[in-house]
Amino acid sequence: QDKVRGALGSFTQLLCTLGFMYVYSIGPYVSYISLGIACTAVSVLFLITMFFIPDSPYQLVKRGDREGARKALQWLRSKSSSGVNKELNELQLANALVVLSSTAEDGEIEVRISVAVDEQASQKTSLRDLVATRGNVKALILSLGLVNWQQLSGINAVLFFSQAIFKMSGGALEPSIATILIGVVMFLASGCTPLLVDRTGRRFLLLTSAAGMMLSQGVLGLFFFLRHIDVDTTNLGLLPVGSLIVYIIVYSIGFGPLPWAVMGELFSPKVKSTASSLTASFCWVLGFLITKFFQDIVDGLGTHSAFWMFSVCCGLAGMFVFFLLPETKGKSLHEIQLLLEK
Repeated sequence: QDKVRGALGSFTQLLCTLGFMYVYSIGPYVSYISLGIACTAVSVLFLITMFFIPDSPYQLVKRGDREGARKALQWLRSKSSSGVNKELNELQLANALVVLSSTAEDGEIEVRISVAVDEQASQKTSLRDLVATRGNVKALILSLGLVNWQQLSGINAVLFFSQAIFKMSGGALEPSIATILIGVVMFLASGCTPLLVDRTGRRFLLLTSAAGMMLSQGVLGLFFFLRHIDVDTTNLGLLPVGSLIVYIIVYSIGFGPLPWAVMGELFSPKVKSTASSLTASFCWVLGFLITKFFQDIVDGLGTHSAFWMFSVCCGLAGMFVFFLLPETKGKSLHEIQLLLEK
């Protein structure tokens, strides 16, 4: 529903960070085999619960299964069949992308959009459809851009190499304790986004996130530069920990959850599944490459250079949001499509 769409979309990152915290808290104290079993138990639980969850009403409508979509909406909303009629018609309207008279009766709307959806259901979506309209092209550029800057902010390098970073910093905290602390902070900060996103808007949180990440990565780079030129950093042991915690907080309220939430708002229903798969694949291929070559950058240019590069990317991420990303707060999915088509 439009009024909670941003908040619920932000829960993706919250639950991801719960998974990070789960592994961070167990990993340092058990064997790899035991950690694998602990993670497998979660997957088994997921498999069992998925048997009780219906398909997305959007997907069912797209396939022309109106009755299946009605039952799914009844399950999701805990309403009667007649209680979900209005929302079901709106879903079909969004999928059919037809303009109807506001004075039309529900029965007339149902007949007219059913015909349009039936015609659409017979058509397969291809990659060509992603660039078939101005709105789809803009949505693709914005979605790929957001996940691009999300990964270039260095988040996966920070998470995967967090223990090594703490060892290099010579901080007072044990590396295993420090990573657990990061997991807890990430989880708590991600919990703030669902409370803020539909009040402050997407752009404000993304801009705040980019600025905070740029500053914290810059400070972290400065710390490692001082070590690189043999300046005594004994009294600065908590600086890298503090910088990383600030980085995790501002990442978790903005560039962590919102690229995924915004992606779900930008694409038209016809291409959403294909576009989302393409965007997610691009995101994680890029994440793999950054994680793969982070150590090479550290070895070749120094740890300080790596973090300064991430800091510059965070600044560019802020410029991308400021100049290109429209605000989607309070807009229906249909209104967003009209905005992108301009």
